[in-house]
Amino acid sequence: MPLRRTAPRAARRLLPACLAGALLACLLSCSGGGGTPTAGARGVGDRLFPGAGNGGYDVTHYGLDLSYDPGSGRLAGTAVITATATQDLSRFTLDLAGMTVTEVGVDGRTAGTGRSGTELTVRPARELRRGARFETTVAYTGVPRLLTDPDGSHEGWFRTDDGALALGEPVGSMAWFPGNDHPSDKAAFDVTVSVPSGLTAVSNGDLAGTRTAAGRTAFHWRSTAPMATYLATVGIGHFTVTRSRSPRGVPLYVAVDPRSDDPQTAAALRRLPDILDWESGHFGAYPFGSAGAVVDHLPAGTVGYALETQTRPVFPGDGEGPAVDVPTLVHELSHQWFGDSVTPSSWQDMWLNEGFATYATWMWQEQQDGVPLSRSAATAFADPAAWAFPPAKPPTAADVSAQPVYGRGALVLYELHQALGDAAFARLLRGWPAAHFHGNASTADFTAYCAGLTTRDLAPLFATWLYGKARPAHL
Repeated sequence: MPLRRTAPRAARRLLPACLAGALLACLLSCSGGGGTPTAGARGVGDRLFPGAGNGGYDVTHYGLDLSYDPGSGRLAGTAVITATATQDLSRFTLDLAGMTVTEVGVDGRTAGTGRSGTELTVRPARELRRGARFETTVAYTGVPRLLTDPDGSHEGWFRTDDGALALGEPVGSMAWFPGNDHPSDKAAFDVTVSVPSGLTAVSNGDLAGTRTAAGRTAFHWRSTAPMATYLATVGIGHFTVTRSRSPRGVPLYVAVDPRSDDPQTAAALRRLPDILDWESGHFGAYPFGSAGAVVDHLPAGTVGYALETQTRPVFPGDGEGPAVDVPTLVHELSHQWFGDSVTPSSWQDMWLNEGFATYATWMWQEQQDGVPLSRSAATAFADPAAWAFPPAKPPTAADVSAQPVYGRGALVLYELHQALGDAAFARLLRGWPAAHFHGNASTADFTAYCAGLTTRDLAPLFATWLYGKARPAHL
């Protein structure tokens, strides 16, 4: 927030009472005061996940202080959520699944609470005026649970035999901390995790410090760049940690569970610095202060997917194959530009994440492995599953990670490449993440940006490849 400018003290003493009153009324009016405070909306109106997120405020910072006991699986947490009211608020909600809330306060005063499903209602002792910055403190405890997505996959808090792993896409972060769980509300994070000494706790951003006392070690991780809640992660367990730098100087922190340290995974991770620099050459400077990876060991069949958690993608291994291969590493690292820095405005814009990451993998395979882009595009084009629905319009929440979002999303970019030519498409790859650096963007934002790169009418291209229902006769 900008600093409020005030008159010098002497001038304030001479301000007439009537003028002071008029000025106060004006300030209240301009800040939204004077109206009747109402409840913030329960959900931001996302078409696919209507209950996700909350209205009435914008979070700027999460301070999470967590203590985990691997033996019992219990997590004790205190979340300090700094936000700005976007309307006059009588009450507001936070997303939280399970857990027992023991205390809630707003700006140091005890607040009233209510629970309904995954909504935690907070009633401040004093109503909040639009534009007011406020802090909500939530103390909670319990055994975090797994959540089941509409497509049947799992997210939330995965318990492992030596710790835990937290994954949040699309709405799993509410399993382990309260927040505004929608990609449209990004914030900075400080995450401190206390674990029994001998274990390591890994999260996003930079390791700001560790502290050991009474048989426990607290790891403090700091993410100053804004991050969507679904991109937050915590990995707890035995890890072999490697620190290095990319050729361009980006600090790297890689944590690998020794049980998932197979030769193919190790070989892929050795390519991480070069992959990161290759992507920087195509997409612009790496958008965060550090990078790396987390490779954890989970029971077979528990997760089944890698995830582009911000600055530190997660690769769950189960001992039934390599946890990481090079194409997957290229895919997840490219998300740091496409999805993490430029985050979708809503879940139906998910193809902006996965289409770009898939196309980045095609580019890598052409330049490093000699596989032509045309061959990768032809393979995606021939896949019947890619044509189940238009990538910009997943019909249900169960389709948010379906094949059209990936393969056909990449085909949109392939067709753009053909239409724009190499030079203009290269400007798109660098310019799009720069135009929405650390922000949110929609499909409409993207098509408008592309239109500014050429005098050619791109509407027919988008009508066919992005919004059309039928598969074209040919590429």
